[in-house]
Amino acid sequence: MAHRLQIRLLTWDVKDTLLRLRHPVGEEYAAKGRAHGLEVEPSVLEQGFRQAYKAHSRSFPNYGLSHGLTSHQWWLDVVLQTFHLAGVRDAQAVAPIAQQLYEDFSSPCTWQVLDGAEDTLRGCRTRGLRLAVVSNFDRRLEGILAGLGLREYFDFVLTSEDAGWPKPDPRIFQEALRLAHMEPAVTAHVGDNYLCDYQGPRAVGLHSFLVVGPQALDPMVRDSVPKEHILPTLAHLLPALDRLGGSTPGL
Repeated sequence: MAHRLQIRLLTWDVKDTLLRLRHPVGEEYAAKGRAHGLEVEPSVLEQGFRQAYKAHSRSFPNYGLSHGLTSHQWWLDVVLQTFHLAGVRDAQAVAPIAQQLYEDFSSPCTWQVLDGAEDTLRGCRTRGLRLAVVSNFDRRLEGILAGLGLREYFDFVLTSEDAGWPKPDPRIFQEALRLAHMEPAVTAHVGDNYLCDYQGPRAVGLHSFLVVGPQALDPMVRDSVPKEHILPTLAHLLPALDRLGGSTPGL
């Protein structure tokens, strides 16, 4: 009789898999700027943020930990650079805005749970699966998840700041396996980023599922990810686990 694979641990990405921002970054930044007397178009701030975030991530990866930065300082610098790129050169005027935004993005009120997320987590727990977070995020994540009522579903929350390595670095997945006392063959990762959440865990021997939403698939993803590993919604996860294990519900 063929051996049936049993997944025992599911690790989860968070942003745009379980949670998303309630409002676009540009709108949040513009609102805080306006409250401090600065009028800047949200679209200009959105573009500035994308540039600043990309440049800062390249120069000081994983919140600049290896450069002696804290994630708090890293984010303040990103906000300052965002407003600078949007034409606001007065760093002293932006400093209190940056601090307020850091605090706002620490608050559960700034985030919302995606449709189907809690039902899926509850369904996984009902099956006896262990759950953990593996996320490229800073240490604020634990409090955000607690405030939104999701922290209770997870055995542990492992952020890239805590681990010291961001996905898709294999060491963050290996650290999750160590914390859970699990082998890769009985572990699967769920997330929305092809490189970080699909390829990264598979390189360490984990199974993985890619949450893609309703939009058209990128041709590279379509050609390289088997259909049974693609989740149009989180509601597709439990049936996908059944197919992976070749079993009926009660995995």
